[in-house]
Amino acid sequence: MYLSAGQTSDYTGAAGLVSGMPGVKVLLADRGYDADWFRNTLMDKGITPCIPSKKNRKVQIEHDAILYKKRHKIENMFGRLKDWRRVAMRFDRRADIFLSACALAAIVMFWL
Repeated sequence: MYLSAGQTSDYTGAAGLVSGMPGVKVLLADRGYDADWFRNTLMDKGITPCIPSKKNRKVQIEHDAILYKKRHKIENMFGRLKDWRRVAMRFDRRADIFLSACALAAIVMFWL
């Protein structure tokens, strides 16, 4: 898990995670992560990006649509995480405590 500021763009926060992804072959992401430098970084690490192009991109980049449909599992996980009121309402003022609450909720969801 990686916690970034709320106003930070998606791919800027994801750039911090790329170096710590061992054994990843494919990365599923939404259009918010569509940037050439991010795609190149992933490919340099041997990770195949499955990211649809933004609508305003002049040259659209192909992606695996069948694999991309599996991204709903990620969205479902965030939906379940927001079932935890403490996480959804962000009661914690400090980032480390909020991240700990997210980790605790994820552990409980995984084991139950």
